[in-house]
Amino acid sequence: MIIEQPRVLVPENALDANLILRLERYARVCYKSEARTGADTAAPFLKKLLERGHESVIEHEKITVLIIADRGISHEIVRHRIGSYSQESTRYCNYSKDSFGNEITVIEPFFFAGREAYNLWEKACRVAEKSYLELLKYSSPQEARSVLPNSLKTELVVTYNLREWRHFFRLRCSSSAHPQMRQIAIPLLLLFRKRLPVLFEDINYDQNFPGKYYARVIITDDFFHEIGREEL
Repeated sequence: MIIEQPRVLVPENALDANLILRLERYARVCYKSEARTGADTAAPFLKKLLERGHESVIEHEKITVLIIADRGISHEIVRHRIGSYSQESTRYCNYSKDSFGNEITVIEPFFFAGREAYNLWEKACRVAEKSYLELLKYSSPQEARSVLPNSLKTELVVTYNLREWRHFFRLRCSSSAHPQMRQIAIPLLLLFRKRLPVLFEDINYDQNFPGKYYARVIITDDFFHEIGREEL
């Protein structure tokens, strides 16, 4: 059994600052104020629109990321209706195959670290893995998956328009969100705030969440090949 940490992969091009300029152009159609466009007008113009609650104009642009987390967290993410998802399938992935190392991969729950609860969690996952591999001798992956744990690692490609990203962060970065959701959502928000401040700097987050547990946010090319780690 492999134990991994959660992480988020973000294509460098997805954070292109030019999308702010495009959004300004789209939004100015509403007011026929294109003539007022200047070198530094986009950010203040969009800020005023967001302050007024006029968020529909930012739906024209989207950002796609790859989230690696446990399946329990993925179930919460896909509840966001206005989005597109492509997820690793336990129906078709057979973790007994060589391509998976003949074992399952799970995401470590940081809140168990250093406690007896961690040993109990790890033992439960190993029992689940053993049962799963035994069941594969008599059944298909989609049937054997019945015993796989919530901690099972999954990969989830997520695409939201910018308005939905704002909604996602408002819900998933708050102190009432699941700890493992905050572990992923907060550092991702901080990246978005750094790269696209006018669109995300007004989104609050749980500042009491320990930064040492933040998931890695990895900058990639368009195909999710790592090209660097974002330092927040």
